[in-house]
Amino acid sequence: MIDISLLSLQARESHTTHSPVGLEEVVLVVQSQKNSFHARRATQRKEEILQQADLLGQGVPRVLLLHELSEYEGDWSILPALPRLSALCSQSASWFLFLEEGTGVRLAGLMNVFNRYNAKEDWFLGKRVQDDEASIIHHYAFSEDPSWFGYPDAAAGWALSAALLHRLAKQVQHEPLKSDFTIDLKHEIAVYIWAEGSGSSLTAVSEFCARQIDRHCVTTFTTYLPDCGKPVEKDKLFVAVKTCQKFHSDRVPVVKTTWGKDAAFLEYYSDVTDPSIPTIHLGMPNTERGHCGKTFAILRRFLNVAVPNADWLLIADDDTLISLSRLRRLLSCYDPREAVSVGERYGYSLARNGYSYVTGGGGVVLSREAVSRLVSSGCRCHSDDAPDDMVMGKCLSSLGVPVTHNSLFHQARPEDYSRSVLLSQQEVISFHKHWNINPVAVYQRWLLDPAHPTHEL
Repeated sequence: MIDISLLSLQARESHTTHSPVGLEEVVLVVQSQKNSFHARRATQRKEEILQQADLLGQGVPRVLLLHELSEYEGDWSILPALPRLSALCSQSASWFLFLEEGTGVRLAGLMNVFNRYNAKEDWFLGKRVQDDEASIIHHYAFSEDPSWFGYPDAAAGWALSAALLHRLAKQVQHEPLKSDFTIDLKHEIAVYIWAEGSGSSLTAVSEFCARQIDRHCVTTFTTYLPDCGKPVEKDKLFVAVKTCQKFHSDRVPVVKTTWGKDAAFLEYYSDVTDPSIPTIHLGMPNTERGHCGKTFAILRRFLNVAVPNADWLLIADDDTLISLSRLRRLLSCYDPREAVSVGERYGYSLARNGYSYVTGGGGVVLSREAVSRLVSSGCRCHSDDAPDDMVMGKCLSSLGVPVTHNSLFHQARPEDYSRSVLLSQQEVISFHKHWNINPVAVYQRWLLDPAHPTHEL
């Protein structure tokens, strides 16, 4: 059967006439982060792009680092930043390309892509991915058939025509977002742009690549797990596992037989003292919702002489699955003397000056300095069952400590993510939840690091 919509699109592209775009009309936005390591990487990416433009001799694009756009840390969610981007580049820009700090770009090929489309029309370009099944991380959107909806692979970069960006910038200022939570940025941006069918859908561009497939790629991605040299020593990482009595017999044994073996210092915190594990009771009752009281008690204990003097604290749930060897490789990129908070970043009410937080299920990693600031600041839980990850995020925001995102941490299970994102090509750090899976098998497949074959499962 002939796809009429595809023919229509091809006809639109082939018969639309427009002037060629120059490099000076392109704005590249590097989705940088304020942490010093990431700021350096983003600056290096900017310098590489400008050096490439200089060699081409065809004009100079504008390269913006997102973390420098304003003082508002929530600009990482892109939509709140659109009015500022629109105002900065209202006259000169034809295209806006959004890149991860690890995304490389080939400028000459990129211009060939952009010149196929009219920047005076609404265009949303990227490497198309889709959900094969309705996913919790996408709020079960399009549950009847989620595969028809395409959203961009952020690692490959994605682009907006100037016409579309300027229209969205006005829309953001007058139309509130439908959800207070930012969970999966790339999907939520695509949903916002689509606007229930009245806006623009993603146009798939084969030259946008998350990995180097062949020479036609104009974007490629390196890694979310950079090589920063020797991994952090095991005794520099203290692991705190939150549990409760009803999970002592099923969840705790999974930790002990998998990733817990790789920890030099690990303690289990429960609502009862169980010497067979052993667990530590911090005086906090078990709660069915959030665990703020327990988590802040863990933060205070980490600074106490009762535990080893480690540089880093990992707080994990008893149904978190994590690769400690990969985590220690990642942590070698950061300075523990800085206030560092690392994990999978979510946002709350970011369109209305809200705050970011590391979602707890995938694991929350804090430097000693960050823990010290949290404890000494006087930040408190408004109740023991408040959401601990959100309370920590709000406190860190008030202290001016940025939340650092890494896409190798995962709040959900492997099957909750699109297969087209190719998790198998990532060096995943964590997953969360034991529901309807064999957690040991998941650990063996996704998290057991072949470079560290110390586990006999």
